[in-house]
This record gives sequence, C-alpha cells and structure tokens, in this order.
Amino acid sequence: MTDHLNRLRVLTWHVHGNYLWYLTQVPHEFHLVTDPPRTTHHTGRSGTLPWGDNVFDVAADQVRDTAFDVVLFQSRAEYERAAEVLSPAQRRLPTVYLEHDPPLDHPTDQRHWADDGHNTLVHVTGFNALMWEHRESPVEVIEHGVRLLGEATWNGRLAQGITVANNIGTRGRRLGADVLQRVSRDVPVTLVGMGSLELGGHGEVSNRELPAFMASYRFFFNPIRYTSLGLSVIEAMQVGLPIVGLATTEMPTVIANGVNGWLDTRPERLVEVMRQLIDDHELARRWGEAARRTALERFGIERFVADWDRLLRRVAGQVQRG
Repeated sequence: MTDHLNRLRVLTWHVHGNYLWYLTQVPHEFHLVTDPPRTTHHTGRSGTLPWGDNVFDVAADQVRDTAFDVVLFQSRAEYERAAEVLSPAQRRLPTVYLEHDPPLDHPTDQRHWADDGHNTLVHVTGFNALMWEHRESPVEVIEHGVRLLGEATWNGRLAQGITVANNIGTRGRRLGADVLQRVSRDVPVTLVGMGSLELGGHGEVSNRELPAFMASYRFFFNPIRYTSLGLSVIEAMQVGLPIVGLATTEMPTVIANGVNGWLDTRPERLVEVMRQLIDDHELARRWGEAARRTALERFGIERFVADWDRLLRRVAGQVQRG
C-alpha cells in the first residue's frame, strides 16, 4: 500500500455479513445504508461482528447529501432502487456490482442485469463468472479471503461431521437439505446455523465461537448443489477440517480427492468416505492439514485485501505512482 493514495469512500449495503466484514479489512471507508426499521440490506453495523473504525452507517435519507467515491452494489433490489436513493451526480459515480451467486433463473443463459457497460462486475468464483452471460461490462473475479475471528486448531475428537448453513431447510433443493438428510441416515452429521434447530440441528453458533466449535468435528460436509464457494467451507479448511462434498460449481478447483478431502456427485460414495474418516483419525488429520494449507495459500486475507484495493482504486481513477 502506498501512503500518498487517498482513502476511498465506498457506499454499499449489508448483504452478507461475514463477507462484508472481510471486505472491510480493505483500507478504505465503507458506508452502509440503513433505515429506521433496519429492513433487509439496511442493517448497517449490526450483529456481533467486530466492525472497524472505517465502517459507518449512513441513513438512506442522508445518502444524497454525503460524498462518496465509489458505489458498490451487492443485490439486484438495491441496484434497481438506486434512483430512489442516489442523487443524479451520485449515479454518475464509478460503480461496482459484486455478484455473490451463480445465475439462478437459468444456469447458462441468464444475462446479468448490471451488464450495461457502466458497472464493473465482480464475481466471487471463476465458476460464477463463467456461467453468467456478459456482453458489455468489464468482468473480474476476486476469490474469497478469510480471516478467522477466533483461533482454533482441529482435533477431530468427535467421530462425526459438521455442516454449517443458514436456513437450509427453507432454501430449496439448491442448498441440498435433502442430500444432508439422506447422508445423515448413514453417518452422523451435525447441522449448525440459523433454522437448524427445526431440522434437529445444533442451532446458531456465533462467528467468534464457530472456529473452535468446528475444530472438534472429524470432517466438514458441504451438501450444496449449486451456489458460490461457501465461506464456511473455507473457514473450516483454515481450522484444519477435511472437506467432503458434492463435485459441483467451484468445489472441484479447491478440493482434490485423497489430498484435502473428497468430492463426488453420488452421495452414497460420499458416505463411504465419511465412514473412512470416522474410522481413521490419522487420515482425517492428514487431509485436514492439507485443507488448511490450501485455504491459507489460496484464500488468505492479504491477497483478498490487495485484490479489492487494486480494483477500487482503479475504478475510482486513482493511479499508484512509484
């Protein structure tokens, strides 16, 4: 980082809490739009995350009177309501659209709604960028970066798996609740997250406590059919859990069978691997150590911060000298 470059003022919304916290490790100001009832995407510095002093709340009715350098959209709803919130001058600011998901209406033929030539589109995985249709806007991939909120090292003392997902029971087949239920008939897998109690799971665990909580489980199971690479997968890897999951989306570029975990499209094959890990603590340890190395090398917070700093400065027109 070069000291003579100015700190940018970025307007954005609270869409995915953990991702937003990682994003705010970038050394710029992040102003989060809020409203009095704290409706969806307007919750600001909420929850238990340790927001830094570079993160600010800005009331929706005060946005037009506040100076910004970049507008960072993260949801279609807020993008399409921009004219209600932003002034005409603010709508001419450099804009970035951060897309967290693969296309949901059609896996290959859906054009992104922000692909208008004015926005820079940022995808969180190469798979997502491949599947969305783009014609006009520049496209970048900035892979996840993770910084654990709590120190934890895998011990795997519990001979069972863990799955971390919010509201998996109400989000359809895409999130794989049926896959989790099918696998859980044969091997013990604990579900953690919002809405998990209704499915016989553990309930919520705070962000700060989650790494230590995961560390006791033998492996992490990802039942999701179609989504971005989940932050919980990377967080589990950084703790040192081996990963078992479906061989879909970005996962095959991260997990190598027999090295740091195991992927397959057939749940019955995954059950065989899970049983092997339950029976062989040493195997789980070796795969978990390799998973941790993968996560630290590919998804370290320093690389993530550098990628976002470079992109934000470029779209804002700041050029690094020297």
